[in-house]
Amino acid sequence: MKFTDGYWLLREGVTAAHPVQVLDVTTPPGALEIHAPTQPIRHRGDLLKGPVVTISAHAPMPDVIGLTFTHFEGEQPRGPRFDIQRDDAFTPHAEYDEETATLTAGVLSVRVTRTGPWHVDFIAHGRTLTTSGPKNMGIMRDATGGHYLREQLGLGVGTSVYGLGERFGPLVKNGQVVDIWNADGGTATEQAYKNVPFFLTDAGYGVFVDHPGKVSFEVGSEAVSRVQFSVESQQLTYYVIYGPTPKDILRKYTALTGRPALPPAWSFGLWLSTSFTTSYDEATVTSFIDGMKERELPLSVFHFDCFWMREFNWCDFQWDPRVFPDPEGMLSRLKERGLRVSVWINPYIAQRSPLFAEGKALGHLLKRPDGSVWQWDLWQPGMALVDFTSPGARAWYAAELEALLTQGVDCFKTDFGERIPVDVAYADGSDPERMHNYYTYLYNRTVFEVLRKHRGEQEAVVFARSATAGSQKFPVHWGGDCEATYESMAESLRGGLSLGLSGFGFWSHDIGGFEGTPTPALFKRWLAFGLLSSHSRLHGSSSYRVPWLFDEESVDVLRHFTRLKLRLMPYLYEAARTAQEGVPVMRAMVLEFPDDPGCAHLERQYMLGPDLLVAPVFSDEGDVSYYVPEGTWTDYLTGRTVTGPRWARERHGFSSVPLLVRPGAVIPVGAVDDRPDYPYADGVTLRAFGLEQGAQVTVPVGDVTFTVVREGKTLRASCSDPRAPWSLASGERTARAAAGTGFLSLEVDSE
Repeated sequence: MKFTDGYWLLREGVTAAHPVQVLDVTTPPGALEIHAPTQPIRHRGDLLKGPVVTISAHAPMPDVIGLTFTHFEGEQPRGPRFDIQRDDAFTPHAEYDEETATLTAGVLSVRVTRTGPWHVDFIAHGRTLTTSGPKNMGIMRDATGGHYLREQLGLGVGTSVYGLGERFGPLVKNGQVVDIWNADGGTATEQAYKNVPFFLTDAGYGVFVDHPGKVSFEVGSEAVSRVQFSVESQQLTYYVIYGPTPKDILRKYTALTGRPALPPAWSFGLWLSTSFTTSYDEATVTSFIDGMKERELPLSVFHFDCFWMREFNWCDFQWDPRVFPDPEGMLSRLKERGLRVSVWINPYIAQRSPLFAEGKALGHLLKRPDGSVWQWDLWQPGMALVDFTSPGARAWYAAELEALLTQGVDCFKTDFGERIPVDVAYADGSDPERMHNYYTYLYNRTVFEVLRKHRGEQEAVVFARSATAGSQKFPVHWGGDCEATYESMAESLRGGLSLGLSGFGFWSHDIGGFEGTPTPALFKRWLAFGLLSSHSRLHGSSSYRVPWLFDEESVDVLRHFTRLKLRLMPYLYEAARTAQEGVPVMRAMVLEFPDDPGCAHLERQYMLGPDLLVAPVFSDEGDVSYYVPEGTWTDYLTGRTVTGPRWARERHGFSSVPLLVRPGAVIPVGAVDDRPDYPYADGVTLRAFGLEQGAQVTVPVGDVTFTVVREGKTLRASCSDPRAPWSLASGERTARAAAGTGFLSLEVDSE
C-alpha cells in the first residue's frame, strides 16, 4: 500500500507520524523497551502531545530478533496468531548507554540510536544488514480514517528479495507490490493461493512479519531502496532473521514458524487423477489403471477428484452411488493392485448436502454477525464454510474423514480454502481479517492431524492448494489452476521456486496444465518437468491426462522419466529429509549458489536436491538455454560434460532434458524402478562425478551411510551398516561387492 506522493509529499488525505527520538529505555527480562515520541521534546510542553509509540525488541532464539511497534496498547487482543516457536533456554542480552540501546541474540544485534535522528540498525559480525531510518517507521492514516503501521527496511545496492509465498511473477520481487491476501486467481495473475509474509534476501537476512491478516509489501516499489510493509492495526511485529546464507535463513525461519513434515516415500511416485469435470466411474478408473499396467507405467497413487461425490453435494463425503455403488469393494480392489488412494475434499458445505442442515443445527458452520449462516452461490449453490476455530466443528469434520479412512482412503487433496469472507463472526471470536489467510492453516491442520492419528506419523500427507506461514508443516502443496501452455508451465515453476524460498519443502503441479488440453509436444515437455519435481501428478480439468490419449511417444516419455525418478529415490528421499530443516527439495539456483551473481535471477531452472541441475524445456522444438555454475558438470543421462560458469544452448528430444550433476557429487541410484518405496540401500549404485584426488564424500542412503574416497585412480567405498560393515576399492570404472542383503555398485562417471 502506497502512502507517499513521490519522495517529499504524502498522498492526498494521508497523515503520518514517525518516531523521532528515544525518550527512555527499560530492559525487562530478555527484552529492550523504548518509548519514542513523534515530535522533538524541547520543553515540558512537548510532553503533552502525542503520539508516543512503544518499540519493544525481543528474541525467541539466537540470530532472530523481533521488533514490536505499538501505538495504542488498549486495542483488544484478537486472534488468530501465528504459532511462534521459542527457545526457552535462550535469553538475549540487552544493554544501553547514553548513545545507544542494543539487544543481542547470538551474532545478531539490533541497535537503536539515542542521540541524533531516529535510527535502527540490524547488525551481525560488525556488518549492518538493514536499517530503519528517519520517517521509515510510522503511524499512517488515510482519508477514510484507516489506521496503519508501516515499516521500511533499507535495501543495499544489488540486494535481491525472494519469497512472499507462491508467486507466479518474476522470482526476484524487487519492484513488485505484493499483498498478502489469499485468493483463487489461478497461476496467471499477481494473486496467489499461498501468501506468506516472509521474504529472504541474498544479503544475509530475512524478514518475517508476524501478522496473519493482510500485509501489504512494497518491495523497492514505493521507495526504491527499501522494502516497505504495512498492516491496518495498532501493533506490528516483525522478525529479522540472520543467515548468513539463504539456506541458514530458511532453517532459522522454519525453526521459528514450524518445520515441514516428511511425506511418506510412496507419495513421491506418480499420481494419476480422474481429472475434474470429466466423466468417470469405476470402469473408467479401472481402464486407466489397466492401461498404465499394460504399458509398464509405474503408478503409485490414484486420485478421485470432485465428482466422486454427487453434484451439488460438495462436501457430504459420500460416494455417488450411481457411479460408485460399491466404494469399499472398489477401494479394496485398488489396494490389491498396490495403489494408494486420494480423494478430493474442501472446507465448503453446499446447501443440498445433508451435512448443511446438520452443521447448521450443531453450530459448526461459519456465521454472519447476526447469527445466520454465511452463504453464497459461488462455487457451490448455497455454500457455507466449516468454522475451524470451533473444536466441535473440527471434530465433526474430522469424523467424516475418519469414515473415509476406514473405507480405505489413504490421503486427501485439500482443495480451496482461499475464498474466506470477512463479514463473519467466528466461534472463538477471531478477527475475520486476521482469519482470512489463517483459515487454511486450521483447515489443513485438521486434515493432517486426522491422517496422523489414523495412518501414523510417517504416513500422513495431503495435497493442498492454499497456505500461509506455518502451513509448511502439512505437506504436500501443489500450484493450483494453470493453463495448458508453455507460459503457464514457466509461471508454475516460478511459483514453486518462490514457495520453496518461503519455507515450504515439497511442491507439485498439474502435469500438462489444468485448463485446456495440452498438445502432445507440450505434454511430453511437461512430463519431464513433472517427474523431476518433488511430487508428480497427472491432472486436468475437462480432459484426461493418461498418456496414450496424446500419442504413443507420450507413453514412452512418461515411462522413461517415471522410472528415472524411482531409481533416484535414494537421492531424493535424502533431499526430502533435508527439507525437514527448511531447505526445499526443489531449490532456486540462488539457494545453492548465493555467491554466484549469475544465479540471482534464474527462474527457468533449479536444483533438485543439492546436486542435480534441472532445466525444463519450454518449446516444441526442444531448444533450451540454461546457466552452468563454476566447475565441470556431467549430464546424468548422456555422460557428456559442460564446464561453467557459462550459458549453454542445446536442443533436446522429448526423452531428454538438461539434467546435470554437480562436480564432486556422488549420486545413490536405486535398484528398483517400479515403485518409490523400497529398501534404498539394497543394490544401490553409487555414481561418482568428478571427484578430485583425496576427496571424501559421505552418502546417506536410507538408514545406511556410505563413504566414498578418491585415492589416485582408485575409488574406495566403505559402509556403515552394522550388520555387514565392509569396504571396497577398485581402480576400474565399475566394481561391485556384497553388502548386507543387497550389493553395492561403484561407477566413476568422470575422472
